[in-house]
Amino acid sequence: MGLENKIKKEGPLAQRMRPDSIEQFTGQDQILGEGKPLRQIIATDKLVSMIFYGPPGTGKTSLARIIASVSKASFTQLNAVAAGVKDVRQVIEQARESWSLYNQRTILFIDEIHRFNKAQQDVLLSAIEQGTIIFIGATTENPFFYLTGPLLSRTRLFVFEALQKSDLVNLTRKALNNSEQGLGKLSLEVDPEALDYLADQADGDARVALNALEMAVLSTQEQDGIIKITLQTAAEAMQKRLLSYDRLGDNHYDMASALIKSIRGSDPDAALYWMARMIKGGEDPLFIARRLIISAAEDIGNADPQALPLAVSAAQAVQIIGLPEGRIPLAQAATYLAGAPKSNASYLAINEAMQLVEDEQNQPVPAHLKDSSYRGSERLGHGKNYRYPHDYPGHYIEQEYLPPGISGQQFYRPTDQGREKQIRNYLQQIKNLKNKA
Repeated sequence: MGLENKIKKEGPLAQRMRPDSIEQFTGQDQILGEGKPLRQIIATDKLVSMIFYGPPGTGKTSLARIIASVSKASFTQLNAVAAGVKDVRQVIEQARESWSLYNQRTILFIDEIHRFNKAQQDVLLSAIEQGTIIFIGATTENPFFYLTGPLLSRTRLFVFEALQKSDLVNLTRKALNNSEQGLGKLSLEVDPEALDYLADQADGDARVALNALEMAVLSTQEQDGIIKITLQTAAEAMQKRLLSYDRLGDNHYDMASALIKSIRGSDPDAALYWMARMIKGGEDPLFIARRLIISAAEDIGNADPQALPLAVSAAQAVQIIGLPEGRIPLAQAATYLAGAPKSNASYLAINEAMQLVEDEQNQPVPAHLKDSSYRGSERLGHGKNYRYPHDYPGHYIEQEYLPPGISGQQFYRPTDQGREKQIRNYLQQIKNLKNKA
């Protein structure tokens, strides 16, 4: 028995219940409904390179496998967690040979494509552009944050949505009735309220719903030859399932998100809970430390300038002492960040500046701001009429620092939180001096 067949018969319920065809596929009507472009692409086998983006358990990998089963192209799957540039190049070379010698195309499916860095993504570009491979990437992370512009420009993006409660109820019922891959051979009695609960708690994730159902069945004792699944049974199974943590799986990022959102929401207790879950599950403590550093700059910023150095110090401490003691500086940083005044003004400012740079393209550097330290710069007019602020009262003198085309543009808008209120007052004083000039 091949590995695929073995998983289909003996793997976890969510693996066994993977759909084998478009007709069996649940949800995503917005991209797979009758007449929709993606369905037409699959039906006619006129495949293009694609990115599947959406929450965990919404069918991204399942759809890629369905495409492989109905297409005449060969299919290769890699996971970005384990694969490197060498693996990708090897697949591309085999695809080139298969296309050249046998006129057979190759589908390369890479799960968790957001884990690839820029250099790894760049390896795919020429092969996609030349048609050597038909690339399908799956990601739970916003592709506009994690994927390069060149890769996005060569692929079509399809957005998957969290499954509806009714979809999840139907999936669990199918699993209960399926005697081949599901639980249909068992003597089960399942309360409708239990399935409703699982669907509610799964938060649109088919994998969560099916695996919780399986845990409920496996952890319930038979009574008079029948396994009875009640609402209480389902709740206990869901809780047991939620206590699991796969540092290489989907909830790796979900719990990191919960940690950061708890800090942003000024809830140190919730932050400690999610951190404890991650540490207990075997998460890399440096991954946690990096998230804290990002949060310090993004969510607190200049409202408390000590937040960033404290988070960096926690990361350094973890590198020095490791776990289990490393949890202590991590906890110190997390509770400090959660209790600090909040401001995302710096985060919003750089995003706005980046957008303007993209829209306005390149604005020239004004002559008085150009480097005048090298030989011949004076003859070019570099630095001419620049006024050195420290030579003036209050270490300030009115002059323009932005290019003429965007003069007066404001990106940074300090809040009235913490230390940032002082920054706001200082900048307001400067603005008043400008208005008087």
